[in-house]
Amino acid sequence: MALAPGAKRDFPIASRHLGRYQWLMQTPFMVSRRNFLRQLTASALAAPFVTRGLMAASPNGKLHHASFGANGMALADITELGRHPAITVVAAADVDLNRTAEFKKAFPQARIYQDWRELLEKETDLDTVNVSTPDHMHASIGMSALLRGKHVYGQKPLTHDLYETRRLTEVAREKKRVTQMGIQIHSAREYKMAVRLIQDLAIGKVKEVHTWSSKKWGDTGEMPTRTDPVPAGFDWDKWIGVCAPRPFIGDGWYHPANWRKRLDFGTGTFGDMGCHIYDPVFKALALTAPLSVRSEGPAPNQHSWAIDAVIPYVFPGTPYTEGKTVKVTWYDGDARPPKDVQALLGGTEMPDQGSIFIGTKGVMLLPHIGMPALLPEKQFENYPQPKIVGENHWHQWVDACLGKGEASANFDYAGPLTEAVLLGSVATRFPKTTLDWDAKALKFTNVAEANRYVRRRYRAGWEVKGL
Repeated sequence: MALAPGAKRDFPIASRHLGRYQWLMQTPFMVSRRNFLRQLTASALAAPFVTRGLMAASPNGKLHHASFGANGMALADITELGRHPAITVVAAADVDLNRTAEFKKAFPQARIYQDWRELLEKETDLDTVNVSTPDHMHASIGMSALLRGKHVYGQKPLTHDLYETRRLTEVAREKKRVTQMGIQIHSAREYKMAVRLIQDLAIGKVKEVHTWSSKKWGDTGEMPTRTDPVPAGFDWDKWIGVCAPRPFIGDGWYHPANWRKRLDFGTGTFGDMGCHIYDPVFKALALTAPLSVRSEGPAPNQHSWAIDAVIPYVFPGTPYTEGKTVKVTWYDGDARPPKDVQALLGGTEMPDQGSIFIGTKGVMLLPHIGMPALLPEKQFENYPQPKIVGENHWHQWVDACLGKGEASANFDYAGPLTEAVLLGSVATRFPKTTLDWDAKALKFTNVAEANRYVRRRYRAGWEVKGL
């Protein structure tokens, strides 16, 4: 259906504007937390839900909620969740009591714990939780909450390792819990529009995709050899959690700023941004598990992820792709798609983060975060505008916990997405080597050494049932 006479197109054919979620393209250190939270709230879009969900164990329509994490992304999550009228925030756990002041101010009646295990043990009437800690603790806390019957909102990536992701997905399904991964743009109009355009075959069937982020969650430098005093109020041993003990290093080497760069605790740029930026690619093309993955970039060193990754995947073809397979390539840091791919954009500027879908009838540029652009511009100037409404990702999950609709990024969707992303992290450890992947068996079939990175052993005393 063409645009009505005089109507103004609401999605760009070739736009440099990156949309209402511009703030998310910046690192946490470029935006004050107050502005971050204010803009986060302003970006939320409420919408009705008509599909079926699962009812949380709450007889009065109120959900008792706890947050794992009280600052950073945890504070953003709990602030947005706390705005839902059905949510009563009763507790939070954070190993660093020095970073709990803003949470206390926002939720003065909530109890604060330094040990997440104690919170789960004592808060027996919880219905829902959000797990918004560093990556290495997502699985332990998420699994423990699921086994206690709690509905879980888990930050991306779903877990640190592939085995953990598979198990959380399986247990959430077995327990029939309502889950959601924190890829909030999944529910926004921008990404929903991109999915619709691809599945409407606006650019024909997709031949290949290139997707990238300019972030640099890696480190090529040497790890400091010193040991620093642990700040009062910060429990370093509990922060390490499931990982091997090590001396504390201050100046943000681990906490709170740079844990994403470290192999044991974070998942690099790909783990941080891959779950966001791969999401509309995964959804639009209806991708399943990849057949193979390869790294053309540098390997990590002994302690930190590398920068400037180039990771091509081969996925099975789908009704929205051309051929029996489709190639999707990731780039980060200063790495970018090749010049011939960039040339397809004509005069349209490449954003710092985003994707280029190359189809049989045209090209779609999808900035992170902005409206998709169909190219060449002249070819698509009269393309009809789909009617798409964005939703509040956090409140969508809360409503689903109340039996009102579904969580669109539940673990049945977010689990396979996360597995695909984490395969890229493993591939970087084996540069210039194609890794063949058997998703059903959860193993690499041609490089046995790679399987050591599918599942790691937790340190003694930190084992969790189900993992």
